[in-house]
Amino acid sequence: MTDEFWKRKSLAQMNSDEWESLCDGCALCCLQKLEDEDSGEVFFTDISCKLLDLDTCRCTNYESRTKLVASCLSLSIEDPAAFGWLPSTCAYRRLSNGEELPAWHPLLTGDPQSVHDAGISVMGKATSELETDEYTVLRQI
Repeated sequence: MTDEFWKRKSLAQMNSDEWESLCDGCALCCLQKLEDEDSGEVFFTDISCKLLDLDTCRCTNYESRTKLVASCLSLSIEDPAAFGWLPSTCAYRRLSNGEELPAWHPLLTGDPQSVHDAGISVMGKATSELETDEYTVLRQI
């Protein structure tokens, strides 16, 4: 890796390719979430969006996802409150908080598999909402 753009640019300064490359492919944002009304704490369940391919941890219809799934997060620097719905490991959230990328991030390792090897992704830990109506709350994955 020769260009560590995330160290010299703010999220607002990034072009669309740079912005998209921040996604580590964990698919945690594709899990159904619950918010504690008293504390505001967000909990991730083990139920994924119907559009998530659980074998690849990628959206099967990324371009149309927000039209097909009303609760889909569409991240934008203009809506920093949405970052609170992301896991603490997420590059968007970390960079917006002035933190570094985690050591396993694909931008640092050069390997998209590194997020899965680190056990961060939902791979092997989630069920599609199309297959169940029961869930388990996962505090940390």
